[in-house]
Amino acid sequence: MIRINGVRVQDLSEIGPYRPGSLKRQVLDTLFNSGHTYDYSSVKELEFELDLREKIVRAAERLNSTRFGFEVFKESRCNGKFWTRTSEGGFLVRKDVSPYQAIRDFYANSHLYGTECSTAIVIVFYLALTEILPEGLFNRLFSDIYLMNWKYLDKDLGMRSYENLPDYLPGDCRYVKNPDVNPETMEWQGENTIQLLNGYHWGHGVGIRTIPSIISVLNRHRKPGATRSAYLMDLAIRPGYKYLHRVFQQYHAV
Repeated sequence: MIRINGVRVQDLSEIGPYRPGSLKRQVLDTLFNSGHTYDYSSVKELEFELDLREKIVRAAERLNSTRFGFEVFKESRCNGKFWTRTSEGGFLVRKDVSPYQAIRDFYANSHLYGTECSTAIVIVFYLALTEILPEGLFNRLFSDIYLMNWKYLDKDLGMRSYENLPDYLPGDCRYVKNPDVNPETMEWQGENTIQLLNGYHWGHGVGIRTIPSIISVLNRHRKPGATRSAYLMDLAIRPGYKYLHRVFQQYHAV
């Protein structure tokens, strides 16, 4: 169920025309038909989430088609024009460049970059936001980006982990855990993914696959005598959609 400013939406025509089968319509259908109540302060707040979810999915698909490499942190690489590689293998945005342009460079010069899957997910979220936020606002919010798995997330992303959700949606970050990973290949201890459409997920290093296919890949990297299969965890990581919408509205109100 969807409520806008406390009032239940009775028909999706109240939200706007979205093409049947489109990503936004599929998300809307899930929210509308859910037994859980999804509250929004306005239609614009809901539309902002739909737009950003779509941009997250498209960013994952686009990054998948580039030459962006998969590397463990000790072998990570980046474009020194925009980023400083730290001793732990993360990428710190340079003070003399636009963070917005630095993130866009993952498309423009993908062959110069290589990192592991959790950092790649964070990059996807930033890439999606470059499609939504004006460059000035993006640079104000994310002036000191440090890309290094989940350890140094900018508070203005509003990222949170949610467990046992009633619904998982396109644009969610999911995690496939490999509990019996071979200790000699710890980079395969799990796979962070972006949920796409129609049962597909994108994970850096495995590409676009179904969850059973990703599980199969991870199971090939278990320790000898392993008895436990990799599995999709019942959790999702999401950016702060409502918070980001408020910031976006405030910026345009000035």
